[in-house]
Amino acid sequence: MLLDPAFFCGLKHWPNESILPGNRIIIYNTNMTNSELHPFEHLTPELIMDAIEEQGHLCSGSVFAMNSYENRVYQIGIEDEAQPIIAKFYRPNRWSKEQIQEEHDFSFELAEHDIPVVTPLRDTDGNSLFEHEEFLFTLFPRKGGHAPELDHKENLQIMGRMLARLHLIGEKKLFKHRPTLDVVTFGKDSIDFVSNEFIPFEHKTNYDRVCKELMELMRPKLENCKNIRVHGDLHIGNILMRDEIPYLVDFDDSRLAPAIQDIWMLLSGEEEEQKIQLEKVKLAYQEFRDFPYNEIPMIESLRTLRILHHCAWLARRFDDPAFESAFPWFDQSSYWLQHINDLKNQVTQLKIES
Repeated sequence: MLLDPAFFCGLKHWPNESILPGNRIIIYNTNMTNSELHPFEHLTPELIMDAIEEQGHLCSGSVFAMNSYENRVYQIGIEDEAQPIIAKFYRPNRWSKEQIQEEHDFSFELAEHDIPVVTPLRDTDGNSLFEHEEFLFTLFPRKGGHAPELDHKENLQIMGRMLARLHLIGEKKLFKHRPTLDVVTFGKDSIDFVSNEFIPFEHKTNYDRVCKELMELMRPKLENCKNIRVHGDLHIGNILMRDEIPYLVDFDDSRLAPAIQDIWMLLSGEEEEQKIQLEKVKLAYQEFRDFPYNEIPMIESLRTLRILHHCAWLARRFDDPAFESAFPWFDQSSYWLQHINDLKNQVTQLKIES
């Protein structure tokens, strides 16, 4: 299924035609030296299978690239096994071992409380994070399913109850190593990188001006919020429906954030539609945990931070050949005109909330 990439960064509509994630053939540029190659270009099928076989799995030779940009994810055929396994190779130098282990431990903790999540596989010593040459990686069982229609039947209510239970566990303790989603990490840091390192000169002044106004509007809205462990990136691509049960996948962006961060991403459509959807989630959520009504005014700020962060994410990753080929419009003037216009619309929304 193809998903609208606008949803992943918080927009209602994507500004330009784009190449959606798909099954890619990895092409290695033989004219480049090893020192010039992007780290992921060292991730050959041979290296992948060697890493898997080090963990005691005999590969059949089938290596299938799956939809992923931030990391590299493969479906690996295993000899004498009916089901393949999924191997996730983490982007080098993004997360530390301690940060990744916290991600895994959170998902294990949730599973122990009967919350449907797809957890990593562990070896006989209980390890879930492995290392091969320059790559950290983990293995998952292959789970079939499909993205949910959240406004169909009782799906929003089911998600509301699940998130309440997840947040009850998430607030029991804090991450020690994983970062916080706030106006600095998703806002200021994103703006500074784009402004100083990437945006075309002719758009810099307008970008800086609108971002300065956004930061002034967002800071007071996100002050003194209660941060707990959350999924952090709960778009429909990270929810897998199987036997009428929504399984949560990919805790790669799990952070400390207000509980409403997981909730607002379930909402879609026009304002009135979102109000109706939120009401459904509220009623179900309250069956297990007090709904964070005080965090509802944070939604537009969190949406704005996601838009800013998504742009900076593309800019930071543009040296990855997969990004340059998949998002060729990113360094075009038309994109930046639309992006700045979207940010101006967020200024209007934040002022209306105020």
